[in-house]
Amino acid sequence: MSKKETTTWDYAPAPESTKIVQLKEKYDLYINGKFVKPSSGKYFKTINPANEKVLTSIAQANEKDVDLAVKAARKAYTSVWSKMTGAERGKYIFRIARMMQERSRELAVAESLDSGKTIREARDIDIPLACNHFFYYAGWADKLDEAFPGRKPKSLGVAGQIIPWNFPMLMAAWKIAPALATGNTVVIKPAETTSLTMMILAEIIDESGLPAGVVNIVAGYGDTGAAIVNHPDVNKIAFTGSTGVGKLIQKSLAGTEKKLTLELGGKSANIIFDDAPLDQAVEGIVNGIFFNQGHVCCAGSRLFVQESVADKVIDKLKFRMESLIVGDPIDKNTDIGAINSKEQYDTIQKYLKIGKDEGCDIYQSPRKLPKNGYFMPPTLFTDVAQSNRIAQEEIFGPVLTIQTFRTIDEVIQKANNSPYGLAAGVWTNKGSRIFNLTTQLRAGIVWANTYNKFDPASPFGGYKESGFGREGGMHGLEGYLKFDK
Repeated sequence: MSKKETTTWDYAPAPESTKIVQLKEKYDLYINGKFVKPSSGKYFKTINPANEKVLTSIAQANEKDVDLAVKAARKAYTSVWSKMTGAERGKYIFRIARMMQERSRELAVAESLDSGKTIREARDIDIPLACNHFFYYAGWADKLDEAFPGRKPKSLGVAGQIIPWNFPMLMAAWKIAPALATGNTVVIKPAETTSLTMMILAEIIDESGLPAGVVNIVAGYGDTGAAIVNHPDVNKIAFTGSTGVGKLIQKSLAGTEKKLTLELGGKSANIIFDDAPLDQAVEGIVNGIFFNQGHVCCAGSRLFVQESVADKVIDKLKFRMESLIVGDPIDKNTDIGAINSKEQYDTIQKYLKIGKDEGCDIYQSPRKLPKNGYFMPPTLFTDVAQSNRIAQEEIFGPVLTIQTFRTIDEVIQKANNSPYGLAAGVWTNKGSRIFNLTTQLRAGIVWANTYNKFDPASPFGGYKESGFGREGGMHGLEGYLKFDK
């Protein structure tokens, strides 16, 4: 039997049917409980990154549209939503969650077509998690006094929210659900490359009977987001995206009374000790960096392997990479889908060149890539120095840098030597070692013997240039509340 026969598998195509998604020719803004045309009359195209074909057109909101949305949110807040009991608000949030479940297959297919992520991830992870966040916060809506005993929590007012393109529905749930549960109204902007599922969510919200103006969805580019950030009648900004944009937002809000939550970039360390279950660890490495094509802010993009097992881990990892199928995201066999956009594809290619120029050794899975669309094979770099740009800067793609270490102190220093501090992973059989590292790693989330596992009840957020504030869990409520002293 040849080596190829022993290391690779060929599967018959198993595409998910796309007939369940009945796309409209164009989608309008959702403001004050109605679908309205943009005041500029402009629409932008949203493209399927797997084949570069246009899916549909989305309304482009300008400053005037944002102003209408904020006014609608303010009116809904003062007249209806803030006066409603927590139990009543919870009923609406619960209803949205149930309706999302009922349309979960449609949402998953639309998400895969629009973002390039695999249908398996959209169907089994993204959409169920998004629904679960709504369910979870529906339960908190009437328990705020119990969550913060003796502190008398009060809602802020209008929350402006800006979400990224890597997890469109999940990020929307992270933002909208706790805002509604705490009695705030929302103006939210999806990313311009992945606005489609948010438009379907607008339909769900409309059908749910949620009072007009409680949730307003305005799509567009950076200027739309800036209009939300700078609007004088917005009380809270929640942003997930790049560190550069996060810094600009923070500067814009300096001197104002607006509350701010930032969840920004990352360059997270995944640490493998010599006593770790190596086969399990390799699966954790793959899930840490190749999940969602590496488009994950907390991706385990920096791998640190103890020197004595480094060769063995790298060999096992290369063998596993060869089995990963890169291809059509809508095919249920596909492990790695399409890069979200041409812009992001070019950015990743730039970093591959930088890595080679810096003298690092590159290995890429030998699998054939589709001719059309933005696809990249899973990639790793060895002989990486701590000072290399590929080890310091966020690439946001399926690219892994590998370094070795000998001692615990050495790996802690290396892992913390980063401007980011979002997440980390530790793989070892020793519980004492896990607790030792979790206290010393400067990261908001530390996974032990697993990676990239999320739960609505768990808080998420970073340190340093990875942002501040927490989303998820009871902690996620606090960012949308003020307290009587």
